[in-house]
Amino acid sequence: MFVSVWDWQVEIDEALVAESPDEIRHQVGEYAAGERRSFDLTVDYPDSFTGRVMAAMADVPRGETRTYGDIADELDTAPIAVGQACGRNPVPLVVPCHRIVGANDLGGYSGGRGDRLGLKKRLLDLESD
Repeated sequence: MFVSVWDWQVEIDEALVAESPDEIRHQVGEYAAGERRSFDLTVDYPDSFTGRVMAAMADVPRGETRTYGDIADELDTAPIAVGQACGRNPVPLVVPCHRIVGANDLGGYSGGRGDRLGLKKRLLDLESD
């Protein structure tokens, strides 16, 4: 399913979220409007390396970032592997891959269509309050 976040469309795999697509859209809308600070959605993490990275991303608090290297150290793997798993995140926004950045720059962002790094920067700006 696609959800609207400002001028972007973000794809979320609703099969991994227990709540209904309507509830997902509602919470994403509140988040984008600055009315919601966190999501109250239950995510079923895949039983894979990507699922382990997703769980680590979910632990990064709003307003904070971690580098790919930080997550790699936590999971005893390479930063490039973490970056690849971030790129496969099937529930961006809900599992905040936008909070994972490069050591010297924003890194990449798989969520949304169009200017993805613009979306990542705007999400981080929203959460910097």
